[in-house]
Amino acid sequence: MVVFPNAKINLGLNIVEKRSDGFHNLETVFLPIALNDILEIIINANAVEDVGFSSSGLIIDTTNQNNLCVKAYHLLKQDYDLPAIKMHLHKQIPMGAGLGGGSADAAFTLQLLNTKFNLQITEEKLLEYALVLGSDCPFFIINKPCFATSRGEELQPIEIDLTNYKILIVNPGIHISTAQAFTNIKPSKPSISIKEIIQQPITSWVNNLVNDFEKPIFNVYPSLQNIKDILYAKGAVYAAMSGTGSTFFGIFNKDFNEDNISFEEHFFVKWVGS
Repeated sequence: MVVFPNAKINLGLNIVEKRSDGFHNLETVFLPIALNDILEIIINANAVEDVGFSSSGLIIDTTNQNNLCVKAYHLLKQDYDLPAIKMHLHKQIPMGAGLGGGSADAAFTLQLLNTKFNLQITEEKLLEYALVLGSDCPFFIINKPCFATSRGEELQPIEIDLTNYKILIVNPGIHISTAQAFTNIKPSKPSISIKEIIQQPITSWVNNLVNDFEKPIFNVYPSLQNIKDILYAKGAVYAAMSGTGSTFFGIFNKDFNEDNISFEEHFFVKWVGS
């Protein structure tokens, strides 16, 4: 059985306050985008281990034991009688990029195991399992535009109409860890909630919709500011960094000529729909 975990971008990201448990309360809007990995799971009848994991595409810089897909399998196996499996992940979503690729892979693994082995786990319970794996993982269980609060797991589906626009994803290949991104963040409560801003015309977002991680990360990687500047210079209606970076996205009118914009050859650049 094969599924296609998709990436997300953040429309705005405010770090509201630091929590007593060491995490941060935030608010953001998660938007799923059509940039996908490919995940296949089959039963492994002659297995010597529970999970035989393999991958292709982009190189995954972690051990199989620490891979979130493998962790998702073992998490469910604590409560369900799962057979040994082979799992193959073809990785196309850049990692350490603010696109949620690892979280998506984990969430889709939970859903795939639930469907393939008829575990009959409810969505509510899947959300609980997903949160054990990571703060962004529950979003990919719902996988619709959502206003997110708390650690990102409190999710409220919202309506966003971008049918008249297309999105350009630009990743320069700089890996930014979540811990690194939070180092220079100073939490503060926004004067206007992202939930309110996102309902305004997209032409107003440039003045109001911000990602709190941009400024401190620009201080460490000044070249990233240039990507955002190019997106606006070429006609983006709105441009920003996604999550903790280093991916940027530009929202362009649907009739924008894609040949009018280019980046360095080693950059990951892709037009996607929402």
